[in-house]
Amino acid sequence: MTLTRPATPQLQDFLTVSAERLPDKVALVCRENRLTYGELERDSNALASALRERGVARGDRVLIFGDNTVETVTAFWAGLKADAVVSIINPLTKQDKLDYILKDCRPTAMVTDAHLWRVFHEPASESGHLHTVVVSGELSDERLKALPGGMRWEDAVAHRKGGHRPGQGIDIDLAAIIYTSGSTGDPKGVMLSHRNMITAANSVGTYLGTREDDVILNVLPLAFDYGLYQMIMTFRSGARLVLERSFAYPTQVLNVMVEEGVTGFPGVPTIFAILSEMTLSEFDLSAIRFVTNTAAALPQKHIHMLQRIFPSADIFSMYGLTECKRCTYLPPGDLDRKPGSVGIAIPNTELWLVDDDDKRLGPGEVGQLVIRGATVMQGYWEKPEETARMLRPGPLQGERVLYTGDLCRLDGDGYLYFVGRMDDIIKSRGEKVAPKEVENVLMNMEGIKEAAVIGVPDPILGQAVKALVVLQEGAEISERRIQRFCQNHLESFMVPKYVALVDNLPKTSTGKIKKTGLT
Repeated sequence: MTLTRPATPQLQDFLTVSAERLPDKVALVCRENRLTYGELERDSNALASALRERGVARGDRVLIFGDNTVETVTAFWAGLKADAVVSIINPLTKQDKLDYILKDCRPTAMVTDAHLWRVFHEPASESGHLHTVVVSGELSDERLKALPGGMRWEDAVAHRKGGHRPGQGIDIDLAAIIYTSGSTGDPKGVMLSHRNMITAANSVGTYLGTREDDVILNVLPLAFDYGLYQMIMTFRSGARLVLERSFAYPTQVLNVMVEEGVTGFPGVPTIFAILSEMTLSEFDLSAIRFVTNTAAALPQKHIHMLQRIFPSADIFSMYGLTECKRCTYLPPGDLDRKPGSVGIAIPNTELWLVDDDDKRLGPGEVGQLVIRGATVMQGYWEKPEETARMLRPGPLQGERVLYTGDLCRLDGDGYLYFVGRMDDIIKSRGEKVAPKEVENVLMNMEGIKEAAVIGVPDPILGQAVKALVVLQEGAEISERRIQRFCQNHLESFMVPKYVALVDNLPKTSTGKIKKTGLT
């Protein structure tokens, strides 16, 4: 008697099920490329077969070092279908960091692009674990042969041996390792299971109401979890993904949005800051039905700007960490009622705040945010001490919940307000100053485009509060006027002692302001 192994949920089912339902529907638009669900399913199955034939086995890591391209999208699903653990690495990553990641997660295979040769060829050639490197783009035979198991992309996706084979894993197996870009120290690999990622996609997709006729724009790196989940949630609902490399050329992206009839626009504060300085009357953006933001609570002036640009759209302000994907969202109807709030717990997630003694706190009290639910990561890859610091015993025996390291407060209605990172707090005059609280005030001042608040050494105060401010084009605001504005909106110990007007602020690859090195 032959026993049939029952199917278990796997993340790649999102693509496969949509391909079975909608094989001829365009799933992905990436510059000149338009791929249907059937074509993506076919190519990812072929690449998965090639990877398996090259020795990729269940639980092996497959690294994707590439941009927002058709190849990166295809390789992500192929890695999952090969029962591997997939990790997408930002193409802006430097050689020494890529070398560290290769040594850290020890991938069996890597998918990359020829234009990144100068970065990847040395670390890949010296890796003792890589035995397959699939390269897209033009690369000489000599260079290809110098790589471990060098294989051209065209040959890999032409591979048909074995066809589609159901995954052998189960839902608690790892699906992905997402490397965080931490401001100090080596990057940490956040381990996410199929269950983690399916739960997160279902939860976020539920409150956003994503549907089959949506057209979702993604200008965020697929190496960034916010960008990656745009693809995952799009394919979950059978919608269409419009994939761009970045928002570096906003006029070009806006034209694409109009041409494709984009209905969903995920962004970050830096993108919305760019929009606020543009004349948008020439673009018909009436198809947009929802706009999402994460990384920080939206300043009120940006909320009002988005409401003006997208009058018929729902605007979602959200907050989360890679370690659990998403913590909260602010329902669009609460934007004006709860200014500054990052909202309520996402569906199927629970949250609370604790003090330094792990005592639960009530409304109005500031404490560390704790997240409970099936979205919480499995831990950091081979970093047990750091894992133990973040994942601690939960209400149920054997359960682990996420101690985020974020300071927040809850109001009487259960709405969350982000205060700051515990390791980011400035200690001035014996008082604790959360940079985010000062930045929120600065960002609501007319004429300010961006702001970063840091602590600088001070012989009397211990640390003094310093604000680095970028003005909107044409704005004329003095440092003293900025300080007076802060005096009217902040406690005296929070008012910046120093204000510096700067032309720009450094950014991470995901568009967040990078404070490392600011003085």
